[in-house]
Amino acid sequence: MKKRIYEVAKQFSISSEALLEIVRGMNIPVKSHMSAIDEATIEAIKGKFEKEKEAAKEEFARKREKILQREEKLAPKKPVVITRPTDDKTRAKPSRKKRVVDEKTVIESVKKTLASLETGKHIKKKRKKETDVEEEVVEQKLIKATEFITVSELAGKMEVKPQEIISTCLKLGLLANINRRLDKDEILAVTDEFGFEVEFVQEYGLEVLEEEEKEAPEVLVARPPVVTVMGHVDHGKTSLLDFVRKTNVIAGEAGGITQHIGAYEVFLPGGKIIFLDTPGHEAFTSMRARGAQATDIVALVVAADDRVMPQTIEAVDHARAAAVPIVVGINKIDLPNANPDLVRQDLSKIGLLAEEWGGKTICVDISAKTGKGVDRLLEMILLTAEMLELKADPTKMAKGVVIESRMEGGRGIAATVLVQNGTLKVGDAFVAGGHSGKVRAMYNERGLKVQEAPPSTPVEVLGWSGVPQSGDSFAAVKDERTAREIAGKRQQLQREHEFRMFRHITLPELYDQIKQGGVSELNLIIKADVDGSAEALSDALTKIDSPEVKLNIIHRGVGHISESDALLAAASNAVIIGFHVRPDAGASELAAKEKVDIRLYKIIYEAVSDLKHAMSGLLKPELRETILGSAEVREVFRLSGGSVVAGSYILNGSIKRNNKARVLRNQDVVHDGRISSLRRFKEDVKEVTSGFECGITVEGFDDIQKRDVIEAYTIEEVARELK
Repeated sequence: MKKRIYEVAKQFSISSEALLEIVRGMNIPVKSHMSAIDEATIEAIKGKFEKEKEAAKEEFARKREKILQREEKLAPKKPVVITRPTDDKTRAKPSRKKRVVDEKTVIESVKKTLASLETGKHIKKKRKKETDVEEEVVEQKLIKATEFITVSELAGKMEVKPQEIISTCLKLGLLANINRRLDKDEILAVTDEFGFEVEFVQEYGLEVLEEEEKEAPEVLVARPPVVTVMGHVDHGKTSLLDFVRKTNVIAGEAGGITQHIGAYEVFLPGGKIIFLDTPGHEAFTSMRARGAQATDIVALVVAADDRVMPQTIEAVDHARAAAVPIVVGINKIDLPNANPDLVRQDLSKIGLLAEEWGGKTICVDISAKTGKGVDRLLEMILLTAEMLELKADPTKMAKGVVIESRMEGGRGIAATVLVQNGTLKVGDAFVAGGHSGKVRAMYNERGLKVQEAPPSTPVEVLGWSGVPQSGDSFAAVKDERTAREIAGKRQQLQREHEFRMFRHITLPELYDQIKQGGVSELNLIIKADVDGSAEALSDALTKIDSPEVKLNIIHRGVGHISESDALLAAASNAVIIGFHVRPDAGASELAAKEKVDIRLYKIIYEAVSDLKHAMSGLLKPELRETILGSAEVREVFRLSGGSVVAGSYILNGSIKRNNKARVLRNQDVVHDGRISSLRRFKEDVKEVTSGFECGITVEGFDDIQKRDVIEAYTIEEVARELK
């Protein structure tokens, strides 16, 4: 089967002109991008690309090995110290006195000198004057960078000309220009050529924010603890908070499950506590992990009648990963089948030994329904916080974390932010992830306006340029211009990262599809009222994926289902999943016109169930064989036309004409074909049942013998379901 040049170019993600040059270089006569080439040529092109890819991998492996060897040589060692007398006479005339130095030190010094001459960058020197000795300390050359920086930016950090980096890239087999973005391996390879060490930073702009942070004076004051309530579903986390805050939050939750992360301030006689309420359903594992990272203390709720469950163990793992102390509340002790000691025994098995049993974990028996023991639990939380000596500097610019974000009609984008350090004020410019803004207004959890938020304060912030993601780091900056620059740069890096990842993943899949005939896919677009719900739904759906059906979430967003979502679904043949949102009028009309499937849900369980059924329909059906009947050959008749008829006796079941059949000889299959004719007393019949004799002709097989068994069967395609 032949394909045109432009079609093949799309498969390999290159231009038609580039593919034309490659094909012409293979001495294949082609005129234009409309010319057709055969499968053999396509395979040859594919092999060429794979060879080039392997060659590039080997080159980078060689460079990486060189970098590792260099790092071993540069393992922490004393700096090169060169001493000389400070007397004026000796300064005027250098001393010829011999100095004894380490051989390795000399080699390293020569390397650094050569690197300085090659790059034009002078090694920084730190002079330390003393009474009679002057020392020169040679420092290591280190730069901080993010992945996917441009050649120009890398040149600025190393203080060399961009042309030098471009020529170095050419030596390494990389075709680069001044605006080319380099990935991590390419940056390491280039900087190694210039003798630089690279420290990769996770997020662009962190060094700027750190510099701004250092400008504020260190005036530390005590701050309230941030407590995350964790535990298994239905063990009473929300009930506990409901009792503490004296408000009914359960009534507003669909299905009795907390669907959003909430942050609440609770004022107690012993002090103030900030509670983070994380959902207990297993679909919210990643949200629970973020809660543990933003918290000071974890309040683990375990039901006395249900013991320690898998999600309880997950919550403990998240708390340990965040290195925060755990205070356990053993709930539902008012129930007749409650057994707190059995819960303590289960906790000891996972490394949480209660204090009363000689351990270090505080365990308090409580009843969120009656309030018994809740006061003591809160006292233990405050005591734990006092031991931690939590402090912050309220004079600095605010830093914190985004707990939740959403779109609201009439208000725009609103995000719940937990201020961890510094003080956030109305009018402050800020950046969080790839978005920036200026604080237009702030509200506490009661909906009241506030002018400033000191450390350990959750507030709802208005004034965003876009919807941030839950868990994004939040930081106030000196002005809006700085915030926009940092956010814009982060968006560029994110787009570059997604582009690189997309190309890296899709090319092998295209090759596999060409060879194997394709893989079934179910494309999804997920829209939810808040980012946490969208992420939770995505996590739940990815768990039902299978090797045969690829679940591809092509877009996930916050807000109502828009016309652009419907257009994307129509172009990519995707299903739109709406969680607590509805489509607008334009989206509904376009979906009806383009026959786009929009599914709306309020409970995660229903969405997961429906998607399981949809994915089951895409699974290749299971082939199930059913034996219809078998016949023993008792005589063989060879007719004048060359055909062979097996005189047979039906042992069981029934045999029909045109049934699939196999011939068994000593339990081995000697032929598999179809029954072409079935006769009784010289008459053609459609079916013969057990206990009767008949003549059977098997299509394409004339070596039939006595005592052979002819077995008729059928194969059914049975729909399979995901477990």
